[in-house]
Amino acid sequence: MDDKKIIIILVAIVAIIAIVGFAFFSGMLNGNNSDLGSTHFKTKFMEGDFAGNVTLVNDKEKFMHSYEDKEHKITYNISTVDNSTALMEIYEVQGVTNPEERSINGNDWNIYFTQAIPGNDTKSNDNNTMNIIIAQSQVKKQGYLIYMIVDGKSDVNSTGNTFGQSYTDYMQPLLESITLKKMSGVPHIYDEFGLTEEQFAQQMDLIHQYKAGNASALGGSQ
Repeated sequence: MDDKKIIIILVAIVAIIAIVGFAFFSGMLNGNNSDLGSTHFKTKFMEGDFAGNVTLVNDKEKFMHSYEDKEHKITYNISTVDNSTALMEIYEVQGVTNPEERSINGNDWNIYFTQAIPGNDTKSNDNNTMNIIIAQSQVKKQGYLIYMIVDGKSDVNSTGNTFGQSYTDYMQPLLESITLKKMSGVPHIYDEFGLTEEQFAQQMDLIHQYKAGNASALGGSQ
């Protein structure tokens, strides 16, 4: 396995985070601010209600739609892919780990908390760091993903757990409203990375080796 093959998938995942950023203890335990109102959305693979006034900003891609809450500077990207579990395994290599597991409205979700710097800005600055909540659900051969990206200038308090306002007042009520839909023609995860099925399987094998303790697996040894 050459060095560049594992680099392909890792660079691609960083690119996805950047695209999501463009597109992807103030909360109380009983959260869910009903004063926000709600906005219904409907796609061929998912529908539900966002908290607050949210508008569609991009639906050019059949399997990924983007929405924005301009008042609170929150962006939502929702998508479907055949194997969201594999995608989250790749994210874990990038440091997105320890999901909260929740069964909500009949759906099993893994909820991850992470941060990202928008665009190519590599400076660590609290004023531009985006807080991101990723909710992922795999139902047989179809996976579902919701990225909630809270801008660094948002008035919503976002923490890296389910106690924060961003989760209790925004993500949790969204998940409680979600209906997941089975859809044909869902994109293959390996296509999303520009790899063949065999190449992707090789990449995942390296990732599994790395997670099992073989730190050199991602070093691209021949």
